[in-house]
Amino acid sequence: MTIQPLDPDAATPLYEQLRAQIAGRAATGDLPAGTRLPTVRQLAVDLGVGVRTVQRVYTELEADGVVVTEGRRGTSIAAATAPTDATELAGEYAAAARRLGLTLPEATRLLERVWSVGPVGPVGGDQ
Repeated sequence: MTIQPLDPDAATPLYEQLRAQIAGRAATGDLPAGTRLPTVRQLAVDLGVGVRTVQRVYTELEADGVVVTEGRRGTSIAAATAPTDATELAGEYAAAARRLGLTLPEATRLLERVWSVGPVGPVGGDQ
C-alpha cells in the first residue's frame, strides 16, 4: 500500500492530510476493505512524521469506522457499511461537519442550502 507524500507547507495540518487521504481512498475503493495499513511506526518513518501524528490519524479513522485495529494483526480498512436510516446519516453528517471544524450553525446553513438547491460541491469550495 502506497501513501502519497504529505505537503508540510500546506495550510492543512499533516495529520489531516493523511487522514483525508486514507479516508478518501477507502471511500472510493482505492483501498478496499481488508487492505492492511502499515504499522504506526513504519508509516511515520515512511512519511517523515512523528509517531503520534500517525497514531492520531489511525485513532480518528477507527472512531469514524474507516479502519479497524486488531491487536497484533494490525490496522486495516474496515468493511463498508451502508447507513440503515436517516438517523445514521444525520450522525455521519454531524461527525463529518465536526471533523471539518464547522459549527452547528454553519453545518445547519450548509444543509439548508443543499436542501433547497441540491448538491453544491465540496465544503470550502465556491460558496
